[in-house]
Amino acid sequence: MSEKPHLGVRLLVKDATDWDSIDTAGIVAMRAKAEKLLASPLLRFVTKRPDAGARIEECHLDLPGRRLRLRAFVPERAEGPRPLVLSFHGGGFIGGSPEQNDWVNSGMSAALGAVVVGVDYRLAPEHPLPAPVEDGVDALEALARDPFGWGVDPERIAVFGESAGGTIAALLALRSREEGPRVRAQVLVYPGTDWSATATEYPSMERNGRNPGLSVERFRKCADLALAPGDDGEVYSPAKFAGLADAPPALVVVGGLDAALDHGRRYVERLEEAGSAARIIVHPRATHGYVSTPGLVPAARPAREAIVAFLAERLAVEPARR
Repeated sequence: MSEKPHLGVRLLVKDATDWDSIDTAGIVAMRAKAEKLLASPLLRFVTKRPDAGARIEECHLDLPGRRLRLRAFVPERAEGPRPLVLSFHGGGFIGGSPEQNDWVNSGMSAALGAVVVGVDYRLAPEHPLPAPVEDGVDALEALARDPFGWGVDPERIAVFGESAGGTIAALLALRSREEGPRVRAQVLVYPGTDWSATATEYPSMERNGRNPGLSVERFRKCADLALAPGDDGEVYSPAKFAGLADAPPALVVVGGLDAALDHGRRYVERLEEAGSAARIIVHPRATHGYVSTPGLVPAARPAREAIVAFLAERLAVEPARR
C-alpha cells in the first residue's frame, strides 16, 4: 500500500490556483493573501511558535539600488563570536517570505547559539533571476562584515534554503569556493536543483506531482516566471553543474511524497560523484513544505534536529539541549 500525506496536509494544504492562466496581478494578490494568512494567530497550530531561546530583530540592508528586509534570530544564550546562518525561504521565486521559516530558523539559532538571518529577497515576475541570487550574494558579503553588531564569526558561515531558497543557498555555497566569504556548510530542504528544460522530467515529478505542496503545473509556472526570456535555466541548476568538486558539505532533507524529491537526490548524487561530502534524509510520508508545517507533519521535528546536529558539527559548536 502506497503512503499517503498526513490527514492535516490533505485537508489544509490545498492549491486551487489556475497556474496556466494566472498573471502578474494574480501573483501579487496571491502573495498578499499568503502573507495575511501567515500572520494569522490561527495558523500558529500549523507553523508553531518561534523558539523563545532566540529574539527576533527586524532590520534592513541597504544595497546599491535596493533595500532588503532581514528577519534575524539572535540567540539569547550565546556571546560572540557567533556562527552565521543565512536562510532563504521557499516559494518558487514568485512568493514566500522569511516568516514562514520562523520555527526552523529560531530553533537553529537557539540550539546553535548562531545568528540566523532570513533574507527577504526580490521576487519574480517583477524581479526575475538572477535578482534573487544577487540579493543572496550581496547579503552574504555584507553580513559577514557584521554590520549590525551581532558578533558574527566570518569563519563560521552556513547557508540554509527551502525549495527555491535551496537553489539560492546551493549557488552561494558553490560560489564561495572561489569568491566571497567561505561557506562551511549547506543545508537544502526539498531544494529546486534543476531549472532547465528537464526540471519536470524526474520520476518523482510524475509520481508525486499531484500531492499537496507542489504540483508539476506550479513548478512549470514558477520556472516560466522566474527565468528571463531566452534563459534556459542551466546556470541556476546546481544538479547540472559540470564541476562540483570541493563543494561545502551538504545535508539535503526531502519528503518521500514530494514532487521535488529527485531534485534533492540528483544533487547529492552529483556531489558524491565529484568527491564532495553530501548526505540525504528522506522522510517517507512528508510532502513539499513540511519543515515549515510542524503542526501537520511530525517529521518536521526530527528534520530540524538533524539539521541542528549537522550544522553543529560543521560550525564547531556544542548544541544546547532542548
